[in-house]
Amino acid sequence: MTDDAHEAEEQTNQEAAARADARGAAQRIPGSFDIAFLSGAENVTELLLVRHGQQDFDPAGPVAQLLDPPLSTLGEQQARLVGAHLSTQRIDVVYASPLKRALETGREIARHHRMEPIVVNDLREVGIFDQLPLDRTPLEVIGRQVLAGARQRMVTEKSWDVYPYSESSADFRKRVLNAIEGIVASHPNQRVAIACHGGVINAYVGHVIGSKYDMFFRPAHTSINTVGAGGGVRALFRLNEAMHLETPEGSFYSV
Repeated sequence: MTDDAHEAEEQTNQEAAARADARGAAQRIPGSFDIAFLSGAENVTELLLVRHGQQDFDPAGPVAQLLDPPLSTLGEQQARLVGAHLSTQRIDVVYASPLKRALETGREIARHHRMEPIVVNDLREVGIFDQLPLDRTPLEVIGRQVLAGARQRMVTEKSWDVYPYSESSADFRKRVLNAIEGIVASHPNQRVAIACHGGVINAYVGHVIGSKYDMFFRPAHTSINTVGAGGGVRALFRLNEAMHLETPEGSFYSV
């Protein structure tokens, strides 16, 4: 065999080996982390759990305005910013809690995609003090000492069950998980924005990561929290993204 023929054969062998390596890479068996965190997986539903903008309420006011306050002026600006941020991204459908602060945030996201949010009642925030008369304040009915005790327990236990006259942690988590899993089942391989609440986000993400707390972190107003769902697996992709609130005009960040 001549030197030229030998070099040609060697080059052919190298090219064949490279093609085999490429096929092997493409056919690589997914590792445990690939499966657990949906890395490179197909047919994944992506959930964008967006907390509402800042609300306008008096913490010492009656129960009615504590449960369903509107957006503050800052909250309206935050909702516009998150809507503009998501306007250039693919959004297949928008869902929202029926409470004013979340529904208005959802509308700001949806309008850029020429759609209206689908309202799901079970996406509403945990019902703290929702068993009290709506025209009374918690202080009037429960008293300062009991409220102080519940507040301290929440600091250490981070459980909704510390609050009297309120929805239980178990009932809240059950309705949130059922609602969001129903959304996942209805939108395979789609990108879904859900305008909701800090407690709702903690309930679902906490379930995904196995947190023992009802509130394991404090989401910023209009922060984006992304979870992937596919093949029976749920994986946290990103948590508490809020860079859209940092603008040339200043920061609109709040919690």
